[in-house]
Amino acid sequence: MVFYGGSTDGFFMVHTIFNAVKKRRLIVAHRGARSLAPENTLAAARLALAAGAAMWEIDVRLSRDGEPVLVHDFDLKRISDAQDKFPGRAPWLVDEFTLQELQTLDLGSWFGKADPFKQIAAGRVSPRELEKYCGEQVVTLTEAIRFTVENDWLLNIEIKDLAGRPGHESVVEKVIAVVRQAGASERVLVSSFNHYYLAQARKLDKEIRTGVLTERLEPDPAALMAELDAFTFNPSPRAFRPMQVRRLKKKGFGVLVWVLNNPVSAWACLAMGADGIFTDFPQRFS
Repeated sequence: MVFYGGSTDGFFMVHTIFNAVKKRRLIVAHRGARSLAPENTLAAARLALAAGAAMWEIDVRLSRDGEPVLVHDFDLKRISDAQDKFPGRAPWLVDEFTLQELQTLDLGSWFGKADPFKQIAAGRVSPRELEKYCGEQVVTLTEAIRFTVENDWLLNIEIKDLAGRPGHESVVEKVIAVVRQAGASERVLVSSFNHYYLAQARKLDKEIRTGVLTERLEPDPAALMAELDAFTFNPSPRAFRPMQVRRLKKKGFGVLVWVLNNPVSAWACLAMGADGIFTDFPQRFS
């Protein structure tokens, strides 16, 4: 069951990205419920789903052998034990490891040591849960989409900018191929800071909707959206301007703001016209 905070009718089902954005007050779990579990893992996805998020957001890069995998950083140092298991492979770049090698890494133990959102110290993550996170494996895009479909959920795929790295010319095609193979085109929003990728995605599959990520103030967001044939404009809070939002909405575009963890700030953006927000704390909005 999918919940959108503040709706008048409480709980309701939404099966497509289009309907979810049009319903408004969309709560998107940024890298899953990453305040409670290691980011971009199925553990974080499960908690986001349980918290009532309408959609989860993931980051996608390519392994050395071209497999789309869920990793935010360009290297593996922060979120894995790659330095211990592969001491001679510095600087431990994601695209220099095969999928098989990535699957040997522990992508969960770091969370208990770092406590990135201080939720462990606050007693909101139990020792038993932390123990379960140890040994979390890298998630492939195929596995993430399968989880999404099996749970009648929605997914925002952010394709990381691979300009200058292996996979730059092939990453969009690989991502779209996985989405199409899973029959999940209507459940997926493909976003990126690399707007060239978004144009590519629309050429490859008109059914897949795209989101324009930006952290800077755009002079004319509506023109940019029309040029890219995109569906949602996804600004950072500092790039959010109510007047621009009103113009975007009049032209039929959606607006999703990232990343807002304070409910007061989130509801203020929604009141000024945003259709949804990305948050590291979906549990605060349920």
